[in-house]
Amino acid sequence: MGDVARVAGVSAQTVSRVSNGFAGVNEDTRQQVLAAMRELGYRPNSAARALRRGEFRTLGVITFSLSTLGNIRTLDAIATSAAREGYAVTLLPVAVPTQDEVNGAFSRLGELAVDAVIVIMEVHLLDAATVSVPPGVQVVVADSDAGDRYTVVDTDQAGGARDAVRHLLELGHETVWHLAGPEDSFAAQRRANAWRATLAEAGVLDAPPLVRGDWSAESGYRAGLRIAEEADCTAVFVANDQMALGLLRALNERGRRVPEDVSVVGFDDIPEAASFLPPLTTVHQDFAEVGRLCVEGVLRKMREGGEGDRGGPGEDSEEHGTTLVPTRLVRRRSTAPPPVPGS
Repeated sequence: MGDVARVAGVSAQTVSRVSNGFAGVNEDTRQQVLAAMRELGYRPNSAARALRRGEFRTLGVITFSLSTLGNIRTLDAIATSAAREGYAVTLLPVAVPTQDEVNGAFSRLGELAVDAVIVIMEVHLLDAATVSVPPGVQVVVADSDAGDRYTVVDTDQAGGARDAVRHLLELGHETVWHLAGPEDSFAAQRRANAWRATLAEAGVLDAPPLVRGDWSAESGYRAGLRIAEEADCTAVFVANDQMALGLLRALNERGRRVPEDVSVVGFDDIPEAASFLPPLTTVHQDFAEVGRLCVEGVLRKMREGGEGDRGGPGEDSEEHGTTLVPTRLVRRRSTAPPPVPGS
């Protein structure tokens, strides 16, 4: 810094102010200092800056799966929102969702110097009594039913599923089949529960058997071959768009027309959904808003100087709780009234 000050002809304090982005430095002087930095190859020491400020300007992200669209898009939104706030992101995937792995992940993130942690949960881990976040760590969780113990941000899974099922019932379908995601998925569980509850509210007490996939188009195709054999099936709510793609293929191969014979609604509204054949009616998730709120929430907790989530139910209602991001139904051409008998 002293070398830069000598080359630029300014004080070391001025160099420090320019280096740290502080206001109050004349623009000509700032450009002069930046030119000296480039000439000398000077880069501010982030470790020294972190010691001085007491923060690293880095957020850690722990995720248990990078194979699902939701997690990938949420992670992308977190990185974008963090960068907008001047923070970098350190990613730490955890292969096996166990207590030891979670604690190990937090320890490794501590060694990597992060200010707070966002956890993207796709399995029922934070719901287990055996799992707790180490004390003193500021945490926001995406996609978990753990709002009594952590600050949680999630899509309104149940609301989106209700809208999908109601849309099909309002078109005149007597019942709605459901192609669900895997059992260990919180999102899949929420959507399946809402499907069943919405049918019950409409007076359909004997719901069709639930059919499961694993989020992939291939699993949707395999399940679709079974559903296509059900002659009384006229409507299917699918837990994600990828499985809906496989279902559309299976129905087509079995001669079941969409939407003339079977209506299909997906969930996610992936960019390709509008290009399916036919274009897919689906539930839109705002992943960008989920990511933004995760970053906003964890930064707010840092700035408020909280003591971190400690895993105790009901502690500090201002720190804990779930924020739900609304969904919306996007109507395209894969849904229609049911076929007229004998037609």
